[in-house]
Amino acid sequence: MSVRRHPLLFATLCFTLGCAGSRPAAPPPAEPGALERVALVHGGAGPWAVAGYRMGDFALQQLGLPRGSFKLEVVHHSPALVQYTCVADGAAAATGASLGKLNLSLVTTPTPEAVATTFRNRATGQSLTLRPSASFVQRFKDVPREKLGDAGREVLALPDADVFETVAPAP
Repeated sequence: MSVRRHPLLFATLCFTLGCAGSRPAAPPPAEPGALERVALVHGGAGPWAVAGYRMGDFALQQLGLPRGSFKLEVVHHSPALVQYTCVADGAAAATGASLGKLNLSLVTTPTPEAVATTFRNRATGQSLTLRPSASFVQRFKDVPREKLGDAGREVLALPDADVFETVAPAP
């Protein structure tokens, strides 16, 4: 029996197992306590800080490093404007990088278009540079203060591609 010839069975299997082209990519599972971790480091869990958290979490997975690793170096490129520097706090919350460990730094850039964060495994030299996606910037630029928490929860549930993208070459 061909599953494709039985639309109801095919649709059920695609819904349950996921079939290529049948639905958009599911967002990554939200880590328990992610918003609390961001708020502990940043003072709140707004969209830009949560985006930084998502980027940092993704980078750790790609670089094969655990949270808190001294092998990780994080360099955030941003204008000195709170909305954009929030990403660095989110990255710190996800990775455990900090100024005190000398593995977190901020490089001031003149424009918001240059916002990007580079994550580097010092032991291997492998690096990954990520930036907020254009759709993220358009959707979450200048969120009113009273809506930051709701927007942060929304960002936690979005697919990676709606939050960030890989930059090539690194800044």
